[in-house]
Amino acid sequence: MFLNNHSYYSLRYGTMAENELLELAQAHDCSVFPLTDINNTSGCLNFIRRANEYSITPVVGIDFRNNAQQCYVCLAINNQGFLELNNFLSKHLHANQQFPDVAPKFQNVITIYPLKKVSAIEKYTFAKNECIGVSLQDINKLQFSKFKQYKDNLVVLHTVSFRHKRDFNIHRLLRAIDNNTLLSKLPKLQQGSIEHSIVSTSEIEKKFQDYPHILKNTTEVLERCSIQFDFSNTKKSQNLATLYESKALDFEKLVALCNEGLPKRYDVVTKTIKQRLQKELSLIKLQNYVSFFLINWKIIQYAKSKGYYYVGRGSGANSIVAYLLEITDVDPIELDLYFERFMNWYRTTPPDFDIDFSTWDREDVTRFIFEKFGSEGQVALLGAYVTFQYKGAVRELGKVFGLPKYEIDKLCSGKFNYKQLDELSSLVLRYANYLQGRPNYISIHAAGILISEQPIHYFSATHMPPKGFPTVQFDMHIAEDVGLYKFDILGQRGLGKIKDAIAIIEKNSPDITLPNIHNAKPFFIDKQINDMIARAECIGCFYVESPAMRMLLKKLGVRDYLTLVAASSIIRPGVAKSGMMREYILRHKNPERRKKAHPVLWDIMPDTYGVMVYQEDVIKVAHHYAGLDLGEADVLRRGMSGKYRSREEFLAVKEKFISNCREKGEQDAVIFEVWRQIESFAGYAFAKGHSASYAVESYQSLFLKCYYPLEYMVATVNNGGGFYRTELYFHEAKKLGGIIHPPCINKSHVDTIIEGVNIYLGFQHLQGFEKRNMIHVLRSRAEKKFTSLNDFIERVPMSIEQLDILIRVNAFRSLGKDKRTLLWEAYYKYNHLAVDELQPQLFKVGTKEFVLPEFTITDLENAFDQLELLNFTLYNVFSLLEMSPTNRCLVADLKAFKNKVITIYGYLVTAKNTSTHKGDRMHFGTFLDQDGQWLDTVHFPPVAKRYPFKGKGVYRITGKVVEEFGFLTIEVIKQERMGYVSDPRFDMTYNRKAFPKLNRSVCMKKIPEEEPRG
Repeated sequence: MFLNNHSYYSLRYGTMAENELLELAQAHDCSVFPLTDINNTSGCLNFIRRANEYSITPVVGIDFRNNAQQCYVCLAINNQGFLELNNFLSKHLHANQQFPDVAPKFQNVITIYPLKKVSAIEKYTFAKNECIGVSLQDINKLQFSKFKQYKDNLVVLHTVSFRHKRDFNIHRLLRAIDNNTLLSKLPKLQQGSIEHSIVSTSEIEKKFQDYPHILKNTTEVLERCSIQFDFSNTKKSQNLATLYESKALDFEKLVALCNEGLPKRYDVVTKTIKQRLQKELSLIKLQNYVSFFLINWKIIQYAKSKGYYYVGRGSGANSIVAYLLEITDVDPIELDLYFERFMNWYRTTPPDFDIDFSTWDREDVTRFIFEKFGSEGQVALLGAYVTFQYKGAVRELGKVFGLPKYEIDKLCSGKFNYKQLDELSSLVLRYANYLQGRPNYISIHAAGILISEQPIHYFSATHMPPKGFPTVQFDMHIAEDVGLYKFDILGQRGLGKIKDAIAIIEKNSPDITLPNIHNAKPFFIDKQINDMIARAECIGCFYVESPAMRMLLKKLGVRDYLTLVAASSIIRPGVAKSGMMREYILRHKNPERRKKAHPVLWDIMPDTYGVMVYQEDVIKVAHHYAGLDLGEADVLRRGMSGKYRSREEFLAVKEKFISNCREKGEQDAVIFEVWRQIESFAGYAFAKGHSASYAVESYQSLFLKCYYPLEYMVATVNNGGGFYRTELYFHEAKKLGGIIHPPCINKSHVDTIIEGVNIYLGFQHLQGFEKRNMIHVLRSRAEKKFTSLNDFIERVPMSIEQLDILIRVNAFRSLGKDKRTLLWEAYYKYNHLAVDELQPQLFKVGTKEFVLPEFTITDLENAFDQLELLNFTLYNVFSLLEMSPTNRCLVADLKAFKNKVITIYGYLVTAKNTSTHKGDRMHFGTFLDQDGQWLDTVHFPPVAKRYPFKGKGVYRITGKVVEEFGFLTIEVIKQERMGYVSDPRFDMTYNRKAFPKLNRSVCMKKIPEEEPRG
C-alpha cells in the first residue's frame, strides 16, 4: 500500500537507512515495498540486495521534485524501466534543469501524479501507466474532485519519510541546513509533514473503505513491478566484456601481447617464467578477466603514446601478465610474489590495478577512457558518500539554531561542562550525535572509474560534478556487490617530479643521455644510490622522505631493493601499531632473535622472519596456520581492509579461524596473539606487489636525486613539494650546492628554473602576486629583456601594489639600482602619470629623473621582506634571533652525548601529533640544526602538555640524547620558541649603518648581491 518511501539518500531530507526502512516495512507486514528517494538512486541497489533478508519484494523508483515540491513519483516496472528513470533523472541533473510538470511517456515505468499536482497543471488525459495518487489527507477532497471519475487511475499515495517525532525533528534540521537558514525561518514549503510516517494497513483500508478500487489499483501497481540484480557470490562481472568482438579474439590478443613482452622483460625466459605465465593466462581466461587486462593495457598504451609517466600498483603487481603488458614494472618472479593474493580459484573479484599518473596527465587519461569506452554511456566515475562528522554537524546545527560563533567554537572544541550548557547547546550536541555518519552529499571516489557492458544508467543515475565527468550515485562497495569492478586512475605528484626532472636535465645538460627510467633494475644494485638510502638522504623522494621513513631506513640499514620493499609496508600503521615493526627490525638485525618466531609462521614467511608484513601474509597464515581454504582466507583479508568487517561472512570466517586452530591443538594464547596481529592490519598493510611498486618509484626518484640533485629538487618544488614545506626543498638544494636566487624580472618564470647551479625562484612563490601579471611579464620579456624601471612600467602595466611586491623582493636587482630607490621612483611615477594597469601606453612619456640620496638596505631588512613575500627567507634563520644561540651544539655532535642531557637549537620543520595507548597526546618533532642537518625529537605527554609547539621558528631544546638501532633522537625535557629581532622595516630605533651582514652558513648561504645586467 506504500508507493513513496524515502531513505536518508533523499539527501538532507530523509532520515532512515535502507535497512531501517526494510525493518519498518517488515514490522508492518509488507510483502512488497518500494524505495523512491528524492532525485536520487543511491540506495536502490543495496535496498534490492538486502530486501530478501526481510522477506520483502523490492520495488525501486524516484520521487521527482523541484526545490522540494513534488512533481510525480515514478516506479520502475522492470530493469528497463529503471534504466529509463535513470536516463531521465541524469539528463536533468547534468544540465541542472528543473523537471517538467508532465513526465515523459515512459515504456516501463508507472508514473504517479499527486492529486494536487494534476489539479494544478490541469492534466485530464492519462496513459496506461499513469496514475493519480491520493494521500490520506486528500481523501475528503476526492469526493468533490472531477478526478474521482478516473477510477482505473487512482492509487494510494502515502509518503513514508519518518518513524517518529525525532525523525521529523532531524528532517527539519536537515532542511534548514540545506536551505542555509535558521530553523525558526524554515519555510513550510521546504519541509515534509509529521504525517509522513508509516501507518497500519488496516488504517489505510479504513480511510479508503469507500474506494475499494483505489486499494485494488494500488496492489496491482506493486504486483506489476519487479526488478532483478544478481548479488550472489557466483554473479557475473558487469564490466565491459570484450574489446575485439569476441572473447576468443580477446584471449588471442592477450597471449600475443604476453609473448611480445617476454624478450623485453627477460634476458632468459626460464621454465619457471613460462609455467607462471601459463598458469595465470589459464586462470584469467577461466574467470573472464581477459578484457580487464586488455582495458588496462589500452590505457597504458595511450599514456605511453603521450609520454606520460605512470606506476601500476595494487594486487595486479603480483601478476606476470601485468608485468609483460607493462601495466606494472614489478617482476613477480624476482620477488616471488604470492600469486593467490593476485588471483585464486575462489576469488570472485578481478585483481586490483591502481595506475598512478602525474596530476596534470591524469585528467587527459580520464578523458581518453570516457571517449574510448564510453560512447554508449558505459563509463562513469565512481561515487562516494560524504557523511556528517560530529564537529561538522555541531557547526551546522549551531548555525541553524542561531548560536553565536564563539558558542559554536566552544562546542566544537569539547572544552565545556555539559551540565552548564543551556537548552539550545544541549540540543545541538544531541542532534549532532544523530546526524553523525549519515550521508550529507555525494562526492567522487578518489580514483575509481566504472566501465560497464551495459549502459551505466542500467545501475544508477549519474550527476555531473565540477570535474565534468558523469558520476554514479553509489560507492565502491555497492559497485562490487552488483559486479561492477572499478579501474583506479590516480593522480600523484611524485610522477610529475620524475617527468619534469627528466625534462629539466635534458634542457640543463643537453649532452647527457639518460637511462630508461622505467627499467629500474640497474638502480637496485647501484652502490651510490643504496649508500644514499642507508644514510636516509632521501628528501624529496617518493615515499621515503618523511621523518618516520627516514628513521626506519637508518634503523634497518636499508641498502637494497628487497629491504626497501619490506620497509614500504612495515611503516604502515597496521604493522607499526601491532608492535610487529619493532619486532621485524629486531629480527632483521639480530639472527638469534628470529628463533623466537612461531615455527609455522617462520615456515610461511621466512623472507620477513615470521612477521606478518604484507596483506597476502594474512592469506598465507589463514590458509596454512588456520586451515581455511583460499576463498575463506581472501574473505578474511578483504574483511581486514575495513570494507566488510561487519558483514556476516567475515564474522563466520573469524569463528572458523579460531575453531580450526583449536582443533589442531594450538593454545588460545598463541591463537589470539596471531589473530591480534592479523586484526591490527585493519586495512593499513600493503600487498607485497603494492609495496614493490612503491619501491620501484622510490628508486626512480632516488636515481634522479643521486645523480641530478639540483634538477630533481627544482622539479620537486614545481610539483608542489612533498611531505615538507617548499622552503625545505630549497634548503635541500642549497645543501647540494645550488645557489638560490629570489625572483628576477629578467630570469624567472612562473615555475622555478635552473641554469647550471643557479636556481631562480618562480613568480608563483610570491605571496599575492597575480597570475595574469606573471604572464604579462613573460610575454613582454619574450621580445627583449627589461633595461630600466621605466621600460618595465611602459611594457608591463600593473597596479602599484603589484609592482611593489616585485621591487621589495628585489626582482629588479639586475638593473643596478637598489630597491629603496626603485620604490621612490615607482611611487612618484604612479602618482604623477596615473598609469592604467589595463591599458599599455601608445607613446613613451618622458619622466623627470631625480637625484636621490644613497640608501642603505641591510640583509636583515631583505630577510623580513622575504618572510613576508615568500613566506620563508633565503637567509640563515638563526641570524634573525633576538638572542644569539648560546652554543654551537650540532646533530654531528650527538653521538658523543649519548644518554646525556644537552641543549641544542633547532628550526622547526614539522611536528607529528599522535596518541599513546592511553589516549594521551604526544609529539614527534623534526628540526634543522644550525648547520642545516636534520634533528629528531620525541615529546612525551607531560612535556607535550607543558611545552607545546608554538608555530614556525627556532626552538631552544633541552633533552636527553637516546639511540635505538643506531638512530639518534632527543627525548625533550623542555623547549622554548626563541624570539626574532623586531622587524627593522618598522622599528624607528633600528640603526642600518651599525647592522652587520647576516651570518651565512654553508647550507643557508645567501645569494650574491650583484647579478649581471640584463
